[in-house]
Amino acid sequence: MRRNCALTPKQLLCFYIALVILSAIVATGFFLAGVWVILIFTILDLCAVTIGFLIYCRHALDCETIEIDGNRLTVKKFIGNKETVYEFNAQWAKIVPPIEASKTFHINQSSLGVELGQFIRREQQIALIAQVRAYLR
Repeated sequence: MRRNCALTPKQLLCFYIALVILSAIVATGFFLAGVWVILIFTILDLCAVTIGFLIYCRHALDCETIEIDGNRLTVKKFIGNKETVYEFNAQWAKIVPPIEASKTFHINQSSLGVELGQFIRREQQIALIAQVRAYLR
């Protein structure tokens, strides 16, 4: 399950480079014409856009994976730059379906639990829960 992002980090970098070049050309033109204030606002604008793009890139590759191998159920969550791995016994793991107001469902085993499904729609969650339940005993 992956986050739905319009641009990959590579596409975003190409767009960002084009934006910086175009902004620099326009700001330089105004600076040469004697309107130096535009250069200051262009620098501030590019700083704000850079911060926004860095935040976007940090979460563009977020994903959740579920792997079932025999009696082992492995859930991997990659959020930001942090990967977390949860391992469950497939015989003891239980799926808690999403509550009506909730966006996510849970997989629990005694005191260990993980929240999943934040990147998919509710209809897709129901289908995924049915597929995973088929492998749980």
